[in-house]
Amino acid sequence: MSNYWKSVICVGSGNEGTSAGHTSGMLKEREEQRVELGVQQREPALNVQLWKSYVDEVDISVIGPSGVRVGPISERLGTQRFRIGGTEILLYYGKPSPYQTNQEIYFDFIPTGSYIDSGVWQIVLTPRKVVTGIYQMWLPSQSVLNQGTAFLNPVSSDTLTIPSTASRVVTGGAYDARSFSYADFSGRGFTRLTNQIKPDLAAPGVNIMAPAANGGYQSVTGTSFATGVRVTTAKAGGGYGEYSGTSFAVPFVTGSAALLMEWGIIRGNDPYLYGEKVKAYLRRGARHLPGYEQWPNNQLGYGVLCVEESLPF
Repeated sequence: MSNYWKSVICVGSGNEGTSAGHTSGMLKEREEQRVELGVQQREPALNVQLWKSYVDEVDISVIGPSGVRVGPISERLGTQRFRIGGTEILLYYGKPSPYQTNQEIYFDFIPTGSYIDSGVWQIVLTPRKVVTGIYQMWLPSQSVLNQGTAFLNPVSSDTLTIPSTASRVVTGGAYDARSFSYADFSGRGFTRLTNQIKPDLAAPGVNIMAPAANGGYQSVTGTSFATGVRVTTAKAGGGYGEYSGTSFAVPFVTGSAALLMEWGIIRGNDPYLYGEKVKAYLRRGARHLPGYEQWPNNQLGYGVLCVEESLPF
């Protein structure tokens, strides 16, 4: 859609920066890799995505909280099904697609009763052939999981959410405009395969005053099930609340893009001020926060939003 006419698409980088829903590592010949996954009680379902280079050949084992081990399971077509305790596991070795050279290995944890077995699960990777060796694993968004269901050794990089990884969008992260510091929940880059600079920049996303959905303040702390946005403060009465999340940061970026396009297209200063040109101007005008030696970086991209410096005067 970003290739059609005069458009700019802005997307938040997501709120998975500190959710512990991502981990990664390096495979080595004749060396098992064990990935530990903590599952809280009363978790009704869970899936895990493992991505690796298709040229690397890896067998999979799964160890349940009770210590029961199934595997190594060799790669073959179709879904492989097995059971550990009260949990049934579907394991699927994916293949490359016309748009993807890497391989996905998909785990689906399904309870035989109401909930999957709680405790520490282990996914064991046994390499048979290693060329690149890099693997990465993701859980679903924290907003759909019980608090504490997470990798025990998480990696906070590569926690951008789709579609903020798209090359043509302007990806906005979040920072705290009061303390001039990065918001730790903000999704971090860079992109996995192409190593693109994402997020492009950051905007205020902590304790943002916005209209409350129910027409009044709500005394809620945690993550909204409907939106996945963390509600950080709330009060009684009135029609506004304070919220945190990249969903509240990216509207600043969207409005800034609109102001640039108005200045360029509507006011006749630059009829071609749209698409990647807007992104370039926003990147150039972004301000650096103190405490960072490298720009761009995987937390704030090229800096924090500044419309004044983005205008091409």
